[in-house]
Amino acid sequence: MKIAVQAGDFDTGAEIAALRRGNPRVGAIATFIGTVRDVNDGAGVSTMTLEHYPGMTEKALAQIVEDARARWEVLDCTVIHRIGTLEPTDQIVFVGVASGHRGEAFAACQFIMDFLKTRAPFWKKEDTPQGARWVEARASDDSAAARWADDGAAERKP
Repeated sequence: MKIAVQAGDFDTGAEIAALRRGNPRVGAIATFIGTVRDVNDGAGVSTMTLEHYPGMTEKALAQIVEDARARWEVLDCTVIHRIGTLEPTDQIVFVGVASGHRGEAFAACQFIMDFLKTRAPFWKKEDTPQGARWVEARASDDSAAARWADDGAAERKP
């Protein structure tokens, strides 16, 4: 399991290769890569600055991954989240999950991303033509995370 909060960019190909390297049990890898958009809520975005709470952020991310591992067969997982000032098209986040089967990999990857958006202590500030603004939490992110409470036992490990 790899958890990283970093200013520098990441190499998605290298991260995917590391998830499957040497493990013949890996039958599927699901990934999510988030990038900076040039428009949010109708306003142009020239840069986004991401801040975090060192130590607490990594602990929150590790707990989210452990929660996913308790629900699905996760053989390996990587979560990388960038901090600092980023521009449109820059990569922000990488979530990769290796599992024996695609359904487990997809579900765990989505679960991790949904909870990363709602439980990990990151703060985002966008620079727009109207000035800087902090990005508020979205109700849609809360709804996405809440659905996992009612997803049914069929998706959980026996």
